[in-house]
Amino acid sequence: MLVDSHCHLDKLEYGKKHGDMAEAIRKAANRGVNHMLCISVGLSTFPDMLAAIKPFPQVFASCGVHPLHHDDEPNDPALLQQLASDPAVVAIGETGLDYFYAPESAELQRRSFKQHVETAVALNKPLIIHTRNAQQDTLDILREGGANKVGGVLHCFTESLEMAEAAIELGFYISISGIVTFNSASALREVVKALPLERLLVETDSPWLAPVPFRGEENEPAYTRTVAEFIAKLKGVTVEEVAAQTTANFFELFKLAKPHPSGSGKL
Repeated sequence: MLVDSHCHLDKLEYGKKHGDMAEAIRKAANRGVNHMLCISVGLSTFPDMLAAIKPFPQVFASCGVHPLHHDDEPNDPALLQQLASDPAVVAIGETGLDYFYAPESAELQRRSFKQHVETAVALNKPLIIHTRNAQQDTLDILREGGANKVGGVLHCFTESLEMAEAAIELGFYISISGIVTFNSASALREVVKALPLERLLVETDSPWLAPVPFRGEENEPAYTRTVAEFIAKLKGVTVEEVAAQTTANFFELFKLAKPHPSGSGKL
């Protein structure tokens, strides 16, 4: 059994590659991907996202404002806390800092990130972190906000081994996406080799970042298996080992996410 720990099911282009969300979820299950976490990127779109995944008990939800979405939709801390209090929400985010694409909004990003950490601690729900070119500020905000009390994950990780190890010390996991399969990702592959499987998650970040050999296509949760297979080869273990450990890691971190019988199955 595999878990796609980070996908955007509500962003897939239905009617093209998949007829509807149910078909995308069935295709994932056919490749042993039996649970997934659907990630919020904004508060105004959160209710529709939650309604769309409600028929699927094997799909869990997060609530937050993506650091690159603040120009369109600044975070509202009171609304974030209200929406994130829903029992269906198992995590806060995605939140964090992106100085690669939006260095000009760094201060706004930091303010929102701190508010998300406060909400996570108040609600006792783990954090889903987007971080790019902002290693020190990301770690500082997590430490100062007491994020170690709830833990979380650095998703779609592309940063240094030192950052990964510092996050792990705070009780965080490191999530690996299809980027690890890219020709340009040799440094990331070395990080994955060095990290313990006990602290890794796997994800697609679909509909973006499809792994090799699907680059150029819309990404989908079914490709979580492709990421897991690649990690297994990197670490010299079986894909079953990667699946079992990353699934255990997911449910250890996201304690409000309960395995569902409709999501059980074999690789």
